[in-house]
Amino acid sequence: MEDRNSNPLGTEKIGRLLMKFAIPSIIAMLVSSLYNIVDQFFIGRSVGMLGNAATNVAFPLTIICTALALLCGIGGAANFNLALGRRRKEKAVSFAGGAISMMLLAGIALTIVVVLFLKPMMIMFGATDRVLDYALTYTGITSLGFPFLIVTTGGSNLIRADGSPKYSMFCTLTGAIINMILDPLFMFGLNMGIAGAAWATIIGQIVSGIMVLGYLTNFKTVHISLKSLRPSKDSWLPILSLGIAPFFNQMAMMIVQVVMNNTLTYYGGKSSYGSEIPMACVGIISKVSMIFFAIVIGISQGIQPIISFNYGAGNGKRVKETYKKALTAAIIISTVAFLLFQFFPTQIIAIFGSGSEEYFSFAEKFFRIYLFFTFINGIQPITANTFTSIGKSGKGVFLSLTRQIIFLLPLLMILPIFMGIEGVMYSAPVADGIAAVLSAWFIWKEFKLIDNQLPN
Repeated sequence: MEDRNSNPLGTEKIGRLLMKFAIPSIIAMLVSSLYNIVDQFFIGRSVGMLGNAATNVAFPLTIICTALALLCGIGGAANFNLALGRRRKEKAVSFAGGAISMMLLAGIALTIVVVLFLKPMMIMFGATDRVLDYALTYTGITSLGFPFLIVTTGGSNLIRADGSPKYSMFCTLTGAIINMILDPLFMFGLNMGIAGAAWATIIGQIVSGIMVLGYLTNFKTVHISLKSLRPSKDSWLPILSLGIAPFFNQMAMMIVQVVMNNTLTYYGGKSSYGSEIPMACVGIISKVSMIFFAIVIGISQGIQPIISFNYGAGNGKRVKETYKKALTAAIIISTVAFLLFQFFPTQIIAIFGSGSEEYFSFAEKFFRIYLFFTFINGIQPITANTFTSIGKSGKGVFLSLTRQIIFLLPLLMILPIFMGIEGVMYSAPVADGIAAVLSAWFIWKEFKLIDNQLPN
């Protein structure tokens, strides 16, 4: 029987393991966010402000894709590594196969729903009359790539769990490079406008998805057969249990995005900025901040196989060391992002095209206020994913919901009543601060339990 201590997850230095797993995960997440940034850049310079607003309207669907991908991918990967740590390879096979089938079915189902209800969705997501046609065109095309986007994002977690983080990064990077090449070709060379950006996006996603599926048939640690892909409650329920925390975290972001879009439209229309300026600015700011957040999420995903394996193997010391080193890295990155958002907001927004004085005034103010507590935003996702990785999905789910649903969403609806459009800006730092303190308290309590239960 294989000695669990022969696995490098249980023996190699934590710092080296974090570099091995987190860096490819960070790059994969960054590249994934580049899909939106690249489209935003070329659309802003080709279509203009209304095109930028349209991508903001479509953005909730991208978040839903990420939510479904993390539900299947992180849930499958966490169970896969916990099973390997406990030397149960047959269970590991069923979790990997079950996660793959879940991703494919989820992606197909989402595409069908979007195609059938596209226009009411765009209106619900905040599209104004001037923005609606652009949103329908862009989303109608990009929805065809949702199954491949979900497989790429979710499958990358399984590939990392199998010990091939570089390949998972390469899959996502390939699709992003294709998108970056085709965007200017379609939009400017072929004069396809916003439709060109959409086609460039899904072509890149299809290539990445095919590459991921190709790897999933050739796992290194186990062999996945067609039989293991069959839907089974024995594998699906545990996957759902451990994937539900990151899923809720993303879905919370989606709900907040929809509420914010409608709030910006309503209160923006009552302000000197109008409805379209806040929508266009926040669309850009959301995607720029996603670059920083992609790094934090990448770190939180990178710790998953390390923490899951060592918790399953009963090594509490390595679990705690992994968390502390990951959090330190996240805080450093978050602080750099905070400084950029505070001191260079105008320069950042100018990258995505020109605008009026009111446009830049709103963007600068929103950057500085809404993202004020960026430097502590790494605490909540890393803590939530740590609970998921040790099999305590209930606490992971709760922490995933704190910032977005429990705190931010009510503030988005209440503060603008008294403060107008500025109420949207101040809602985030309040929610960020409370969520960070709560997460710190939860992990402190958990570490005391680990000291008693896993003394190794």
